[in-house]
Amino acid sequence: MDQVNGRVAFVTGAASGIGLGMVRAFLGAGMRVMLADVEAPALARAIDTLREELPAHRKADIASVQADVADRASVDRAAQATLDTFGKVHIVCNNAGVISGGLIDETRDGDWQWVMGVNVMGVVHGCQAFVPHLKRQGEGGHIVNTASMAGVLGAMAGWSPYNTSKFAVVGLTEVIRQEGKTAGYSASVLCPGGVATNIFHAPRNRGSHYGPQQSAVAEDLTHEDVQRGLDPDIVGRLVLEAIQANRLFIFTDPRLAGRVERRHQKLMADFEWAARSEALVGAGAPGSQAPARKND
Repeated sequence: MDQVNGRVAFVTGAASGIGLGMVRAFLGAGMRVMLADVEAPALARAIDTLREELPAHRKADIASVQADVADRASVDRAAQATLDTFGKVHIVCNNAGVISGGLIDETRDGDWQWVMGVNVMGVVHGCQAFVPHLKRQGEGGHIVNTASMAGVLGAMAGWSPYNTSKFAVVGLTEVIRQEGKTAGYSASVLCPGGVATNIFHAPRNRGSHYGPQQSAVAEDLTHEDVQRGLDPDIVGRLVLEAIQANRLFIFTDPRLAGRVERRHQKLMADFEWAARSEALVGAGAPGSQAPARKND
């Protein structure tokens, strides 16, 4: 989707951080935007700030709706509010996310339910609510799902719920992009590195029914560490550029390419090991091959 002027975007987690950065980038490109967030006061502050930044004739180009992405009905209502306000939708950014740490034997069911409910089911709900509209409109469309470098690299001891959720978002987005090829829309997965956001304050919105967060792992990354990350407005502009270029993966830190390459080297090494394993070779399994003789 290279032409975005006049198009409509929907962004979750839009009251701050990367979500707000996306909103600013979209507005700067001439789009109309519905901001969604679970935190009503923060959402109101964001709308007030944006309207101060916009010229008078464009103040109606933004609107807001409170939504809990873990609740399908709430997302459905937000989708309807978007259509009622702007008539259409073209870009859907399932960006809301939370984080919870802890070693696997320390985490509790509530930790997993909260993280997976927001980070994974929030993306699922957003896609289920908006894809039918993208199909019916027949004007193209693009979905951006926010994952993390944690969903590409893994191996972050102490963050099992978060890593698991982000790997799920990467896989889900690849499926959605494939489905969209025959349905007139596309999809990208945003995999940020360090970005200056409020994600480590996410437990402020953790429902009491999930129970208290037990692990102190999150405290290992201080507010100052996070604030040294990339400016979210830069990430927002990167996302817009990637949508226009129809990229699958959106990476914010090219320096991490070497780590991704090393991970794939490990994958290939284990494929090679499997091809020579006694179990597969002995069974004559497809792709297996006898180990080379010493004199070969």
